[in-house]
Amino acid sequence: MRVSKFYLATLKEAPAEADIASQKLMLRAGLIKKLSSGIYTWMPLGLVTLRKVEQIVREEMNRAGAIELFMPHIVPAELWQETGRWDKFGAQLLRIKDRAERDFLFGPTHEETVTDIVRRDVKSYRQLPVNLYQIQTKFRDEIRPRFGVMRGREFLMKDAYSFDADRDALMRSYQSMFDAYARIFTRLGLQFRAVEADTGAIGGFASHEFQVLADSGEDAIAWCPSSQYAANVEQAEAVAPAAARGPATEAMARVPTPGRTTCEDVAALLQLPLARTVKCLLIHAQDRVQMLLVRGDHMGNEVKIGKLPGLGPWRWASDAEIVAATGCRPGYLGPVGLPEDMPLIADRSVAAMADFVCGANEAGYHLRGVNFGRDCREPDRVADLRNVVAGDPSPDGQGPLEILRGIEVGHVFALGNVYSKAMGATYLDAQGQPQLMEMGCYGIGVTRVVAAAIEQNHDARGIVWPAAMAPFAVAIAPVGYDRNEAVKALADRLHDELAAAGVEVLLDDRGERPGVMFADLELIGIPHRITIGDRGLKEGRVEYQGRRDTAATPVAVDAIAAFIREKLAS
Repeated sequence: MRVSKFYLATLKEAPAEADIASQKLMLRAGLIKKLSSGIYTWMPLGLVTLRKVEQIVREEMNRAGAIELFMPHIVPAELWQETGRWDKFGAQLLRIKDRAERDFLFGPTHEETVTDIVRRDVKSYRQLPVNLYQIQTKFRDEIRPRFGVMRGREFLMKDAYSFDADRDALMRSYQSMFDAYARIFTRLGLQFRAVEADTGAIGGFASHEFQVLADSGEDAIAWCPSSQYAANVEQAEAVAPAAARGPATEAMARVPTPGRTTCEDVAALLQLPLARTVKCLLIHAQDRVQMLLVRGDHMGNEVKIGKLPGLGPWRWASDAEIVAATGCRPGYLGPVGLPEDMPLIADRSVAAMADFVCGANEAGYHLRGVNFGRDCREPDRVADLRNVVAGDPSPDGQGPLEILRGIEVGHVFALGNVYSKAMGATYLDAQGQPQLMEMGCYGIGVTRVVAAAIEQNHDARGIVWPAAMAPFAVAIAPVGYDRNEAVKALADRLHDELAAAGVEVLLDDRGERPGVMFADLELIGIPHRITIGDRGLKEGRVEYQGRRDTAATPVAVDAIAAFIREKLAS
């Protein structure tokens, strides 16, 4: 491909709205152009990479036995009303009406649609298992679209759905998809981790996220370097301290802490470690305010709180509710003198504390030297309420945890019968009895993969593509193409020879100055570059430079084609 025949539109500077590296570089390199908030056109250069990702995804899904189909973008509301998601999904759901005023939606995901297909066609256990997938544009009306295609409103997604006769068969399908995802991200050349995750709004009983490792990632991942354990911080278990609670060694004392409403400020005032303090989280559940206790240096975990047995729907208590229940405003709360009818739930680390510091339930005062059983009642319940932190023991007992940042690019769910039950998706078993199908769903954000790859692979000069994702494998940079016949002749001949050999090659035939040409080729991230110049030709050589190389390597003119083929093969 010659640049003069291609659509290459690079920018020297990223638009001011661009926030993160991938967004800046995708706009500067001309991979995408913004059409509206969270909606982008994929330009020819970006589309080449997008299709490469899509092809690897398709190959591995087919290899795993999934069958491709293509479902409508526009879905009738009644399917989502069957499962209750028409009301539950919230403002992200783009609702539309046709000319007859019938309700439809632009599908953000297709569990209902595919379940409707299968419940109509599959009648017997002999027709199972079934695994159907598509690669299709989705739309979710994000309240704050940001980070370019990383959190856009319109995006390309691969979504697959498995249907099995029982739970064991479902887990075999789940493992097959898990393995396929690992192959996909390995082939794409990405550093990633598969981590245990919460099932969230999708539902089900098992879930793993595939996270591309990047310092800019929104997600925190807990992993154990000495074992296979990895989990999203929302999901990772914070194990109970190995040491039992020590005896009380201090008398409880009331200390003035005017204006000190955070554990950090109180610890600094009292010159104590932050881990000696306890923070109180007040929630409203079961028609009353409940107090949760978390160590001052820890962060409460909303996912874990929501999973407390018997808690049911919950929300954070309002300031008015807190004052009515405790007689004190937030910032000075504690378990001492707590009403007997207010549930008290302590994190595992708090339950093991002695002589701790907490609010006095009086504005401007805290208590130090507080002990359970002596100064306040023992917790009604002890549970895992917090995020893990670096250095915590791994739940598998194989060493300490470390915390990495990641970008979620794939997610697999074992749904069970959440959707099949709501929609009556049944089959007849070997005894002729109706049974609910067991479902799994499996998604990959194809557009998101491209952005995540750039977040993981870039430098000050631009994108550094993994080989499998690069729009072109080789760039030819002829210095003086428009004014030196020898340079032009070799550049054209080398381009044609490599192209005939199946190499994806881009020849910059614009006649631009070397600085402009090199800047563009480095910006768009082509892995291998051949520079042809008059001075080098007189000595019978050209220059090769890999995108990650700091210096060029001279190569004889008659050896460069074979040299490049060897580089690509390795």
